[in-house]
Amino acid sequence: MLNLELNIWDIIAEYSTIIYTSTAVLIVIGAIILTRVMGMLMRRIMRRDVEHQSGDLTRLRFLNNAISALIWFTALTLIIFTVPQLRALAITLFAGAGILVAIIGFAAQAAFANIISGIFIVMSRPFRVGDLIRVSPEYQGFVDDITLRHTVIRDFQNRRVVIPNSAVGAANILNHTIDDPKVREYVEMRISLDSDMELAIKIMREEALKHPYCIDNRTPQEITAGDPVVQVRVIGFDDSATVLRAYVWVNDPVHAFLLRFDMYRSCKKRFDEEGILLGIPHRMLMFKNSSEKKQILGEE
Repeated sequence: MLNLELNIWDIIAEYSTIIYTSTAVLIVIGAIILTRVMGMLMRRIMRRDVEHQSGDLTRLRFLNNAISALIWFTALTLIIFTVPQLRALAITLFAGAGILVAIIGFAAQAAFANIISGIFIVMSRPFRVGDLIRVSPEYQGFVDDITLRHTVIRDFQNRRVVIPNSAVGAANILNHTIDDPKVREYVEMRISLDSDMELAIKIMREEALKHPYCIDNRTPQEITAGDPVVQVRVIGFDDSATVLRAYVWVNDPVHAFLLRFDMYRSCKKRFDEEGILLGIPHRMLMFKNSSEKKQILGEE
């Protein structure tokens, strides 16, 4: 009789284990399906907003990431409270292990800081998905995504830079795109002190105006005053060169980046044709005697 009761209890325990395991698996499957469905809906909304140029892509992406995290947190909580063994373990840990909870809380401090910073970034909107930003001197690129814990930047080499939100929130951010993406690009050329300065200024202005990325961003007052579309000024001298700077307006930072390199090439070519020399540093060597001069210069 005792053996029969033990067998019954073993069967019940085994059956309960199967039920709990099946329930946990179903919860995981449900979480996966729900995450996929919500992701599809959010992507559809984002595509529609991009096509109609409405809505806020940054907040939609952040909301999509937050919903996914909430779904998995809810699924984990349901599994813990569904399986008696896990529920008993969780109650024991939270009720009697205050030091362990403190340790976990201290370890999760950075994660919570990133989440809070991510929320503030989305609310204050110092940048949006798609903006061209610089975060500290070494990180520059387009904002690819903003998640709960980090911001993803795609740099000019198509690499993804993952920066914790807390670091982004504490950094000085240069946003090239927000409000007005137009940029006044500086193109500097150094010509020799004895070259024709006025001709060099004329060449730099002509090469800038010929470039397809150059735009006229003059105010009505500047147009009335007759100010040129491209200003070229002498900004200084040194021991070997006159330094000229062209101020060229461009529609966005990427085009400004390309215009600067194109102008270096076209201006150098025109300078060569017109006999204008670039300013190259010169050094004067002084020798104590003729033997030292022969030794250094290799003269016989």
